[in-house]
Amino acid sequence: MSTGQNHEGRRFLRATGQHAAIEADTLIDGAYILRIGDAEQSHVNLAEPAEVFYEYLRRIGHVVDLAAPAGQAITALHLGAGALTLARYIQATRPGSEQHAVELERELLDFVLQKLPMPDGTLLETHIGDARETLAELPAELEFDVVILDIFSGPEAPAHIACQEFYEEAAARLRPDGVLIVNVGDEAALTLVRSQVAAMRRAVPDVAAFAEAGMFAGRYPGNIILVGTRRPWPAGWTAELLARGPHPAAVLSGVELDRLSG
Repeated sequence: MSTGQNHEGRRFLRATGQHAAIEADTLIDGAYILRIGDAEQSHVNLAEPAEVFYEYLRRIGHVVDLAAPAGQAITALHLGAGALTLARYIQATRPGSEQHAVELERELLDFVLQKLPMPDGTLLETHIGDARETLAELPAELEFDVVILDIFSGPEAPAHIACQEFYEEAAARLRPDGVLIVNVGDEAALTLVRSQVAAMRRAVPDVAAFAEAGMFAGRYPGNIILVGTRRPWPAGWTAELLARGPHPAAVLSGVELDRLSG
């Protein structure tokens, strides 16, 4: 895809009353930054979509890498679309994958697709609406290898999503080997992380947490990736994720995770 086009612009988001802006990354040729309000929300590399800039999104990508043999097409559901960075990653690393993306802000999704179009050949169906409501409305026969929830941006999380019942509903849409991946942004006390580990553990057979090693010490705010599986957590995945990084990395599962869920 040519990167010479003018991808920059602004769009007013009626649901939040904020402005979204897309601007070129001055350090990486062919890459763009999505800002909402004053916050940098997403980063997209149109020239190399398999290269993911944000650390927490790279970690999610590495979990997706383990969900099926390398290069094999999968079905993926993105709850919270952003700039579709992970949808682009999956298309680049697993061509032919069937993907669905749910976004509450119609203007945001339209803006992103207009300014940062998906690569040719991408099989992506977009849905506008609440994540939980839209999940329930998807065809009953539609099952996923990967469900990615990237909605929580801090300790305040939607109660109808940050709960056991929602995770049960999401897990019910997974194939037997499928994974539920939840990005939890939290403050240093990790109050939201702890509650979501506990909720997920009640909803799926096994859960692991993957993050920069210092996050588990509660030293600073950041992101922890929770991974729910319908089968026991594969020990080999811990070694794979630690090797893939970004470094320093830590993976907690089993009794090691108990201190987060209580």
